Amino acid sequence: MSVLQRHHVTTAGSGTRSMMFSHGFGCDQNMWRLVAPAFADRFRVVLFDHVGAGRSDLSAFDPAKYGSLQGYADDVVEIGRALDIRGGVFVGHSVSAMIGVLAAKAAPEMFDELVLVCPSPRYMDDGDYRGGFSEAQLHELLEFLDSNHMGWSAAMAPAIMGNPDRPELTEELTNSFCRTDPDIARHFARTTFLSDNRADLAGVPARCLVLQCADDVIAGEQVGRYVHENLPRSEMVLMQATGHCPNLSAPDETIAAMKAFL
Repeated sequence: MSVLQRHHVTTAGSGTRSMMFSHGFGCDQNMWRLVAPAFADRFRVVLFDHVGAGRSDLSAFDPAKYGSLQGYADDVVEIGRALDIRGGVFVGHSVSAMIGVLAAKAAPEMFDELVLVCPSPRYMDDGDYRGGFSEAQLHELLEFLDSNHMGWSAAMAPAIMGNPDRPELTEELTNSFCRTDPDIARHFARTTFLSDNRADLAGVPARCLVLQCADDVIAGEQVGRYVHENLPRSEMVLMQATGHCPNLSAPDETIAAMKAFL
């Protein structure tokens, strides 16, 4: 099976440059359906599913490889090389923001710009660094997921999505979480929430846009500012959108900020 089949890669548009969209934990490429088409007139739009998500090849999941975010970044680079992406744009939501940072450092010729949507280099508080969660809170969250995948999905989706006045958004995220293979979800959650990629922000060659939402319980404003301040070449936009998924809750604002940056 080719890397493009393994990740259910789909492409659209006919631009001379490529724009790759990478989804967050518990999601798949469908989460970009309200944003990606807006760029198909200027870019070759590339969508894919991380191994273990969506219509990817679940049999390709390797716990050792995917025990760190570098394993996912290696997949991004492999996809990019299969598609001969050079000087492209990478758009990463949530944990995929750091996956993009790692990919850009591994293959600096591949992406000239990174769009980091609700990024976090570390979710756990550490000294003066405020990631938003104590170590005890993170382990409690992971233990809840271990014991009750469906219950975790139903409880976490409303907090992650925000926008309580729009229950259809929470329902979509809950259903997406519930469709994920439970064993892979547990593994990816540990890789995500226990990661520390703060040191990887230094030396990123690409120009970066940090899109920060208001009232984001997963990656608060202090985290977005940390990312912005520690990237060599970055801009930060404080969005009016609330929650952690502006690609679903505020696609027009997300598109506008991306187009202004590009």
